[in-house]
Amino acid sequence: MIGVIRIRGEMNLRPAVRKTLELLGLDRNYTLAVVEESPSFKGMVRTLKDRITWGELSEETLKALEKLPAKGDNIKRYHLHPPRGGFKKAIKWPRPKGELGYRGEKINELIKRMMPGGRE
Repeated sequence: MIGVIRIRGEMNLRPAVRKTLELLGLDRNYTLAVVEESPSFKGMVRTLKDRITWGELSEETLKALEKLPAKGDNIKRYHLHPPRGGFKKAIKWPRPKGELGYRGEKINELIKRMMPGGRE
């Protein structure tokens, strides 16, 4: 499973990006969508690379997310808090300089900091 978190707002969005955010249900900042790893979702992630961060979810993180209220049937969506301690780098830049882009397993650490209660 892949976790996709929207971390940038609506300013200057192209129509294709706006539609892709709508399809994934990423309606506002700090929304997490849990999707299956497939070529179609990888294409969507590529379209949104300047607005999101993503990576592979661990079993531990998936179990912790089950305790939160979710929306959606096909794509589970969770509204999270801003990360405790804030972002460490500039939001506008891709990784490794900033926060946008592919994180791999480190997405789990970010999600834990964004969950209600902080460290669940």
